[in-house]
Amino acid sequence: MRRHPECSAAATTIVNAKVFDGTRSRDWTSVRFADGLITECSAASAAQEGDEVIDAGGGTVLPGLIDAHVHLVPGALAQSLTFGVTTVLDMFSKPDLVARAKEQAGSRPDVADVRSSGVGATAPGGHPSMMYAPFPTLTGADQAEQFVADRIAAGSDYLKIFAGTGGLWPSLDFETIKALVTAAHARGLVVVAHVSSVAGVEEVVSAGVDVVAHVPADAELDKALVDRMAEAGIAVGPTLATIENTLGPPYSRAEDNVRRLADAGITVLAGTDAPNPGTVFGASLHRELELLVRCGLSPVRALAAATTEPARVFGLADRGRVAAGQRADLVLVSGDPLTDITATRAIERIWRAGTACDRRAFVASAAEAEQLDAFNAQVAKVVAAVRERRSAFG
Repeated sequence: MRRHPECSAAATTIVNAKVFDGTRSRDWTSVRFADGLITECSAASAAQEGDEVIDAGGGTVLPGLIDAHVHLVPGALAQSLTFGVTTVLDMFSKPDLVARAKEQAGSRPDVADVRSSGVGATAPGGHPSMMYAPFPTLTGADQAEQFVADRIAAGSDYLKIFAGTGGLWPSLDFETIKALVTAAHARGLVVVAHVSSVAGVEEVVSAGVDVVAHVPADAELDKALVDRMAEAGIAVGPTLATIENTLGPPYSRAEDNVRRLADAGITVLAGTDAPNPGTVFGASLHRELELLVRCGLSPVRALAAATTEPARVFGLADRGRVAAGQRADLVLVSGDPLTDITATRAIERIWRAGTACDRRAFVASAAEAEQLDAFNAQVAKVVAAVRERRSAFG
């Protein structure tokens, strides 16, 4: 593991804490870490001579949070970390931006770590062309293997497919989606599918994807489809934090569908789709957790959706849990989010690979602010176009 120079300092030990290990509350009160890794978790103080000792005062230690759905913009990684999000999973960005983000994450301890799909697979003119064009697209199943190979060569960590866009934009046909899934799985990639309708969910489930991004709100997910998803082990990232800001009255159907998925035992992943309208990198993940609990997930299950579950689904074996040998990605909050999920917002301290985060340090530069303004203008353009098309379709 690449270690930052700051990680070579004396070990740190947290004492007088509650500990949520990513799956459950433990009887530990102390967590010790050094050189970027957790070295000990214990019921008694694990402090050794020379350690920096942090008194949690009865607060709760959590694994660093993972936002399972973002789109990179300048400043995203720094802002995410200030809210306890130590890893972000990018779900569409162009290669140059991904490369810069990964270089930042590998060389700076004051930003979140990142994984990315890079460019997602879509039809010419399909979503999200208005945001990112020009970028490579597909017109048929015979291009799937080369498309996947090109994404791997460009540094993609998993494959994103755009499907089921409700007729508003050109879409890939089923044969092409299936071919992409087959090619990606043959290369060991997890496949994430963007959907916006129940019919889209049906299509990508039949194609064998691993993760469904977004929860549909156009109709009810019927029991047979939900049961198929559960049997196949498909995970769902609802992105309610964005949906509640964009859908209006139909939003309640999205929550109802998340409740159906949760009741069936389907793995739920916490993701925000930041920086879509009404979202903030890092901060909105805490809103996502609250919305998931409102849909019937227990606080424990909601916290797992932002820690152990995305780590498991995306093969991040070194994080998402509080355990000896794991990365020291940790968040200390003053309350108990296992009884009140909103306590995740009461952040006292954050460590990213063992390095303490200065939450006051993030101030967007003029260049970052300019680019964020440009991105917001793009988002506004797309939102207006979607509303216009939906009106045209009745």
